[in-house]
Amino acid sequence: MDMVIQPSVPEPMPDAQALLTARPASLWRDTLRNVLRQRSAVVGLVLLGILLFVAIFAGQLATFDPNVSMLDVGEAGAVKRAAPCIHLLGCDAAKPEHILGLDGNLRDEWSRVLYGARISLQVGFLTVGFAIILGTLLGAIAGYLGGWLDNLIMRIMDVLLAFPSLLLAIAIVTLLGPGLINAQLAIGIVAIPVYARVMRASVLSIRETDFVTASRALGESQAGILFRRVVPNGLTPLIVQGTLGIGTAILDVAALSFLGLGAQPPLAEWGSMIAAERNQLFTAPHLVVFPGIAIVATVLGFNLLGDGLRDALDPRLNR
Repeated sequence: MDMVIQPSVPEPMPDAQALLTARPASLWRDTLRNVLRQRSAVVGLVLLGILLFVAIFAGQLATFDPNVSMLDVGEAGAVKRAAPCIHLLGCDAAKPEHILGLDGNLRDEWSRVLYGARISLQVGFLTVGFAIILGTLLGAIAGYLGGWLDNLIMRIMDVLLAFPSLLLAIAIVTLLGPGLINAQLAIGIVAIPVYARVMRASVLSIRETDFVTASRALGESQAGILFRRVVPNGLTPLIVQGTLGIGTAILDVAALSFLGLGAQPPLAEWGSMIAAERNQLFTAPHLVVFPGIAIVATVLGFNLLGDGLRDALDPRLNR
């Protein structure tokens, strides 16, 4: 029986137009796609998006000045710690509307909670930014140069880590004096060792890689290798740790404000608002519950985003 040989069909050539329009691989786009696959990251982004919206448009969303008593705006019948009054929910239309009620100084609680979002974002980003910059510098120098300088820097970091973070922050604020700026500075100083250790670990794993060896062989300076080759490739763990650290910083500054060492009256800050009305938990619970919910939602948003970033950027967990 004669065998019939079918002529081979050449594979179709790729469409030239498709090649021209195809988008090249992008690290940022791939990272964003991986982040959006994480449910925890999406929930965190939603919560933080709401927080950012509130912080930006607090002036438009607030119904009153957060630091002004209702008596100063002509509301003669205002009552201290009045319950929330929303006309759409059946509150007497003859009464002035206060969505979250009034605090002990006859100020609108809704407006103060909204403006507190600005303080929280400021606290989180400035505090963690300060800690990351100094921690990255110290950890990179210690890990890359090694020797006695590495031992000196890391032993100082170990001493700072030996103290409970909140107690050390309280001691620093006590020396500097109460105030929001000093509270942020104290929390930033306490957080420096965490970022220094993370960066040092990254530098130790990167400094012996082939591309660093090639840069050294080509005559690049030590500073150039460190800050142009090593540090940029070790930032991924810092991004995750920094995202988680923002929530911790907000919580710690709120704790200092609760103790009277952070934000000072009449600044609208959630921790100080809870401290001012802590004895009214059963008589006027709305004055404690709503700022507490705001703190919980903010910290939860940053923690969920940090967990999602960790899963998305870790090649061992990313599928």
